[in-house]
Amino acid sequence: MNTDIHRLLDEAFQGVEMTPDAQDLKEEVRANLVARVDELEASGVSPSVAAQRAIAELGDVRELLGETDASARPAAGSSGASSGRETPQAAFLRHRVRPKSGFVVRTVALSIVAAIALVVLVLGVFAIVPAGMVGLIALGLAFSAPLGFVTADALRQETTTNHPLPTGRAVGFGAATFGVLEGLALGAVFAVYVEAVWLVVLAALLFVASVVLFSWLGATQTNRKKAWTRTAWDHEVSNRFEDEPETAARFGIYTAVIWIITFAVIVLLVFTVGWWWAPLAFVGGFAVMMLVLANMMFGARKKP
Repeated sequence: MNTDIHRLLDEAFQGVEMTPDAQDLKEEVRANLVARVDELEASGVSPSVAAQRAIAELGDVRELLGETDASARPAAGSSGASSGRETPQAAFLRHRVRPKSGFVVRTVALSIVAAIALVVLVLGVFAIVPAGMVGLIALGLAFSAPLGFVTADALRQETTTNHPLPTGRAVGFGAATFGVLEGLALGAVFAVYVEAVWLVVLAALLFVASVVLFSWLGATQTNRKKAWTRTAWDHEVSNRFEDEPETAARFGIYTAVIWIITFAVIVLLVFTVGWWWAPLAFVGGFAVMMLVLANMMFGARKKP
C-alpha cells in the first residue's frame, strides 16, 4: 500500500478545522486519491511520484470545502428556494451520474452468462441434463465468477450518490461474492455426489471465509457518500452499523460463528440421517442470522 498519499493528505488538510463535514470530505478524498494512485502506479509511475501527482490534481482542499458548503444551498429559482433548501429530488437530478456504456454492456453480458450457467446447473443437479461432477463444478464457476466480477466492477463505478470504491476493496467485495455463490454451488453439487465429502468441506470453507470477508469489509468501510447526499438527506434515518462500527464488527463475528456451527450441523446430518435434512440446518442458520441482525439493527442503542 502506498503510504505517501495518506501523509500528503494530512499535510493538505493542515490548518483546516476538522468539522464533521470536513472529516467526511477528507475520507472521500482519501478514497479517490487511493484509487487515482493505483491507476498511476498501474501505468508505470513510481509510488512517490504517483502520490504527489494525485495530490497536485486535487488542488486546494479549502476550495473543495467551499464547494461542499455551496452544494447545500439551492440554486436561484429552484423548487427549494421558497424553503431555503434544495429538495432531495432536485439535488439528485442536478448531481445525476449516468452509468458508462462499457460498464452496462459488461454487466448485461456477464449476467446473461451467469443466468444461463445457473439454469443448466439446476437442470444438471436434478439430472434433467447430463453434466457429471466436473461439468457441474464448471457450471458453478461459470455462475459465480461473472457475478463476483460484476460486483467488483460495479463498486468501482462512480454513481450519483457514491464515489467509486478503491480497487482493493472493490476486489475484496467481488471475491466475497464469488466465494458465497461458489460455496452454494458446490453444496448443490454435493447433494448429487454425496460420496465426495471434499465438496461440502470446500463449500463450507468458501462460504464462511466469504462471510467473514464481507463482515470485515463492512466494518472497516469508510464513508463514500458524496457531500451533496449528506446535505440533501440529513433527515434520513441513520444506519446503526455506520454510526456504531463496533456493532457491525460484532455482527460479523456472530455471523461467522453462526455459519460455522450451521455447516458443522449440516455435515453431521449428512453422515447420520441423510443429506435431505441438510437444508433444514441451512434454513435454521439463516433464520438465526436474521434474528441477530434485527436485534442489532433495531435493539437498544448505547447511550452517548
